Amino acid sequence: MHQPHIIQLPKILDDRGNLSFIEENTHIPFKIERTYWIYDVPGGERRGGHAYHNLQEFVVALSGSFDVVLHDGERELRYHLNRSYYGLYIPKMMWREIENFSTNSLAVILADDKYDADAYIRDFDEFLKLKSNDR
Repeated sequence: MHQPHIIQLPKILDDRGNLSFIEENTHIPFKIERTYWIYDVPGGERRGGHAYHNLQEFVVALSGSFDVVLHDGERELRYHLNRSYYGLYIPKMMWREIENFSTNSLAVILADDKYDADAYIRDFDEFLKLKSNDR
């Protein structure tokens, strides 16, 4: 099983402005099927609060900063994202929340599947039960 981890993206330095990019199956370990972004999050709000049965994601802070809080069924992991040239790989069956959004932050999320409401686990206790059954 894959573990969550930070992935450094290419960073091309230029006096006119820097450039970074993401290529599927090169920089991230999956084919991109969906891209979405989170922005204009009011102070103190959280996003996420769910897990996916099979979906993998890659999260980048394109602007500003935020914390991604993951839970693998046994322990909590916290990642602070604040640079556009690295991101967080999140494997399937990880509970995730995004919090502590700075002003004007922009999170872009790449996913390996299209949106499907049935793919979500929205109850933390159900998530823990499913994880304990996998062991």
